[in-house]
Amino acid sequence: MERLSRSTTLPASVARPTYDRAALRPGIVHIGLGAFHRAHQAVYTQRALAASFGPWGIVAVNLRSPEPVEALQAQDGLYSIVVRGAAGDAAEVIGATVDWVCAARDSEKVLAYLANPEIRVVTLTVSEKAYGLHPATGGLDLAHPAIAADLAHPHAPTGVLGFLVEGLALRRATGVSPFTVLCCDNLPSNGKIVRRLVLDMAERRDPDLARWISDNGSFPCSMVDRIVPAATEATRSLAETLIGAKDSLALETEPFLQWVIEDDFVCGRPAWEAGGAIFASEVEPYEKMKLRLLNGSHTLIAHLGLLNGLEYVRDVMAVPELVDQVRRHMKAVVPTLDPVAGIDLDEYQRQLIERFANPAIAHRNIQIAMDCSQKLPQRIFAAAVEALTSGGEAAEFAHVVALWIAVVRKRMDCDDPRREEILAAASSLDPADPSAAFLAIPGLFPPELVAARGWRDRINAELEALASKSTRNNP
Repeated sequence: MERLSRSTTLPASVARPTYDRAALRPGIVHIGLGAFHRAHQAVYTQRALAASFGPWGIVAVNLRSPEPVEALQAQDGLYSIVVRGAAGDAAEVIGATVDWVCAARDSEKVLAYLANPEIRVVTLTVSEKAYGLHPATGGLDLAHPAIAADLAHPHAPTGVLGFLVEGLALRRATGVSPFTVLCCDNLPSNGKIVRRLVLDMAERRDPDLARWISDNGSFPCSMVDRIVPAATEATRSLAETLIGAKDSLALETEPFLQWVIEDDFVCGRPAWEAGGAIFASEVEPYEKMKLRLLNGSHTLIAHLGLLNGLEYVRDVMAVPELVDQVRRHMKAVVPTLDPVAGIDLDEYQRQLIERFANPAIAHRNIQIAMDCSQKLPQRIFAAAVEALTSGGEAAEFAHVVALWIAVVRKRMDCDDPRREEILAAASSLDPADPSAAFLAIPGLFPPELVAARGWRDRINAELEALASKSTRNNP
């Protein structure tokens, strides 16, 4: 069977670009060519182009691996997504990408695009750990490999912040206005964090550059939501059946998608609202809702699954006792949220339970459990601090922490940028205070939680209960 390309004749049932791809010109650089971007921002951009065509083609940049770049090139910038829901499976071919670059192989081409005045928006999905955010100071982590390298060699960047700062420096040198930087990663107040880090790096290089960026640039916050499991051979086989062509970049995803964006762009943007994006003056309430209700519950589910030998989220959601734990967690989260305009939180929770239980979506728990040191602070710890400050017990958040510790100890492994510190804590068991070594990991837990002896005792009691249950189940 032929490989998907511009010459492929697609079945009538497959949605596809309705605009003239040959006329599409670059206007967006996206850094982080992963599954989420391809199933989310690129979909919104395709819908925006269909509604209001303009120079908003995406230049897809991957920082490290050349594989997705090469696959996109081989398919003329096309790939398919399969939406799987109660109504069945539906395929769509996405074609909003006009060029593709691996930064590790051709950083000069990336910088040329960033310096080009036709590029007006740079979107980011590089994962939380890629920004080099120091867990204690909230500024640059000078020990982060990419941060250290880019500060030492600013004209030959390797990390996302280095590319942003050098790209902005090149624009300033040629009298070109800054691009808008739109972070789409799961960081609280993500635009504000990225702005702070970019200005920190620019200040260390050239204070005048930092002032220029501060005065003229824009870093809107955004909240993104769509469940996108890692693709498998089964995914690619399903897509091949639906589109009648081989597609090495095929993805499967759920029907639901959401994008809330702070409307603060310095030199234009696509009509993303045509695809359903919500533009708001304040994104943080939506962001907090999603981070704590969806992402926090996902972290809980993932560790329930790993502790109980369940591979997928849907497997956990098929066990009533475990679903009850998810519902209790959500109920504990709600008092820590701000009012969210236009959102019925009861209905939102009901939708989440339904989405997690979608039997067609194979979202692996081990995938969700990656990088917990980067995710727990905003998903679990921040809510725990607010609950304790309001006079609550934060017991459900202690439960999630205990599950995480129990899973790390059970597996004696984790996929995490602080892996060595976490495994060292797992090996340092104090029977009288089994969570102590984890709470002592520098900068991981907020000081308020480290000092909350009663909350720490709850974690220890949860660990004891989990150990007792494991003993009963494995005599």
